[in-house]
Amino acid sequence: MQEYKFKIKNLDCANCANELEWALKKIDIIENVSINFLAQKLTFECVEEKKKEALEKIRKVIKKEEPDVVIMEV
Repeated sequence: MQEYKFKIKNLDCANCANELEWALKKIDIIENVSINFLAQKLTFECVEEKKKEALEKIRKVIKKEEPDVVIMEV
């Protein structure tokens, strides 16, 4: 497993961060998903070969749950 870190923009509140984290935890190919609202960071783990697929799924969930949120690789 490899850990990946991303910067999150346009996340409005801690409750939104918790709800988004909960939704991301349902993605089967990623583990240890964490959103730090204060630091505006998203971290997760997955096997390196699945990173692209994981990012596609993460972006899809984010677009559905919080359409204004943008993630960028650190």
